[in-house]
Amino acid sequence: MVATEKRWLKHYPENISKEIDIPIQQMLKDTAAKFPDNEAISFFTRKMTYREVLQLSIAFASALQANGLKKGDRVAIMLPNCPHYIISYYGILMAGGIVTQVNPMLVGRELSHILNDSGAEMIVIFEPLLPVLQQVENETPVKKAISVNFPESAKDVAPAVTFEAFMSQATGQVKEPNINPAEDVAVLQYTGGTTGRSKGAMLTHRNLVANVHQTYRYFESEFNIGEDRVLTVIPLFHVYGMTSCMNLSIYTGAANILLPRFDLQEVLETIKREQPTTFPGVPTMYIAITSHPEAEKYGINSIRTCNSGSAPMPVESMRAFEKKTGAVILEGYGLSETSPTTHCNPVFAERKPGSVGIGIPSTDYKIVDLETGTKELPIGESGEIIIKGPQVMKGYWNMPEETEQALRDGWLYTGDIGKMDEDGYLYIIDRKKDMIIASGYNIYPRDVEEVIYEHPAVQEAVVVGVPDPYRGETVKAVIVLKEGQSVTEEEMLDYCRQHLAAYKAPKLIEFRKELPKTAVGKILRRTIKEEERKKYEQQQS
Repeated sequence: MVATEKRWLKHYPENISKEIDIPIQQMLKDTAAKFPDNEAISFFTRKMTYREVLQLSIAFASALQANGLKKGDRVAIMLPNCPHYIISYYGILMAGGIVTQVNPMLVGRELSHILNDSGAEMIVIFEPLLPVLQQVENETPVKKAISVNFPESAKDVAPAVTFEAFMSQATGQVKEPNINPAEDVAVLQYTGGTTGRSKGAMLTHRNLVANVHQTYRYFESEFNIGEDRVLTVIPLFHVYGMTSCMNLSIYTGAANILLPRFDLQEVLETIKREQPTTFPGVPTMYIAITSHPEAEKYGINSIRTCNSGSAPMPVESMRAFEKKTGAVILEGYGLSETSPTTHCNPVFAERKPGSVGIGIPSTDYKIVDLETGTKELPIGESGEIIIKGPQVMKGYWNMPEETEQALRDGWLYTGDIGKMDEDGYLYIIDRKKDMIIASGYNIYPRDVEEVIYEHPAVQEAVVVGVPDPYRGETVKAVIVLKEGQSVTEEEMLDYCRQHLAAYKAPKLIEFRKELPKTAVGKILRRTIKEEERKKYEQQQS
């Protein structure tokens, strides 16, 4: 039986539209008009209302234009979660620019690639990261760096201008360009995709507004408009944090409780002080809270709903967290290319642990054969997941061939392997071919391997994700050294830590005399991954 019909729609209650119209609107302006005095941001001791956030975003937009920003120009943001992130993001969009998302943990070579690929001439950057920018600045298009610090600096930091000094250049005027929501790109969301170097997924204004509206309609019964408090520990540079925390909070008039990193004690103290009602996260965060012996003393029962994404949520961990908090974890699925949400377990129908739920409004999906991608498979059979909907990206920035490969006949080919049950619930069998997900971060083995291959003693290397009960997966490198060369595990680990973002650097190194290969000499990554899986299962039994 083929899943041509949208069998998942039978679960929708009458109040949820099965298809939605996409409103063209400016969410921050609308919410600031409705709830001007509501708390928009809580950042440690600092509180900001929606009126303040809007005014500061307009001022930032004005300063950008005073510095020559034109419609379509890219501005990079390389910040941890903080008020400046939201102000910069919305200011760039108001000025007609394109937000270029940059992970603050990237090292020089990785930052250089994104800045050159996007052509960003301005960057808003966390002041302690200026040395990373300085390493590569001369080989990038960047002409102006705007630095942010906590507490805010009182003086300029060469070669940057402080956020406050930059804001003082605002003229008070913003010439908002005409935006075609369906065509104009709002955000470049960098992703490794399924192959090659990091690619910029072009997310249009309509993509982003659509995904917020789709998510809102899907969970409408869970929102208390103008009253919710969202704990935002997921990084805003990540597409999941950008939409499910920042943009959705602004759409619903919620308070965004920002934390720059996940520190368990800090998170618990924040929960006790701020009493959040919603906590989008990744499995490692929920597992850490569950494992804390005194978590209940921090008032964690204020949390009603948790959306888990970015990595599979172990069923036992889900149950343990829910028992401890009384909250409900709803596991979902999405990609950078889909703004990101496409699926989630519903609050209005059966929740199936182990599945990522059903499609959100206006989202269509199929399972197709791996060979041609043209044949829809019967219920229960595994194949490639393909998706269609208003949240699907316009394409990859300056990569027409990759775009043509990913977007075919209106469908996004995800590269993820999954199956659908008779109720339309989706199950992820394997993530993007070789991608590793550790603590919710996407790691592409090729990125790590390229660095390892640059070591003079390395002849061959393959990087795989090995099961890890806390991080989900841990990065392991299996290496063959050149004849006569000698390197210790610790030396190789140190080398990787120097040349890769901390979350990408291997935690495990194994040296071998040879690697398994195909008849034509291609390294069999899957074989090594399978060996590691079996080892792990034996250890657990």
